[in-house]
Amino acid sequence: MEITDQCVVALTWTLKDTLGEELDVLDEPVEFLVGGNDLLSRVEQALQGHTVGDRLQLHLEPEDAFGDYDEEKVFLEPRALFPKDLEEGMTIDGHALPKGTNPDAPRDMLYTVTELYPEHVVLDGNHPLAGIAIRLDIKVEAVREATEEEIGNGTCGTGFFKVQPQAPGNNLLH
Repeated sequence: MEITDQCVVALTWTLKDTLGEELDVLDEPVEFLVGGNDLLSRVEQALQGHTVGDRLQLHLEPEDAFGDYDEEKVFLEPRALFPKDLEEGMTIDGHALPKGTNPDAPRDMLYTVTELYPEHVVLDGNHPLAGIAIRLDIKVEAVREATEEEIGNGTCGTGFFKVQPQAPGNNLLH
């Protein structure tokens, strides 16, 4: 079966930055809905017409991957507002930000704790790969028809590149 919109593909991949450093390896196939919210549009476009066993090598600039880094998505918040067990690398849903945090911090974003200071916490709403050009070596492991439920949901529910709501007008990916 050939890959088209509204089908499900099972993929494996190696994701690297432009210097060749491995950022992610997917050894076991994971299913993604083509034509939904699971994959970056450039990845979906490249997959069109391919079949099981095909390999693709893609180079994606930040604007086609996880977006440019935006310093306006970084917030310095009072440390006292957060739990004592907060650690660097933890993620916080914007809707769960403690009362008293900056009201300008969009609540429809996912924040990563990037730095902890005695008096402050640095929250970064950028995707961890924002601003980075990536190289993606993809192998198509399987292709099948999507179910009506998957099409209705716009996802298989397991997408690595799942669309995450961000600031208005920006659809960045997880």
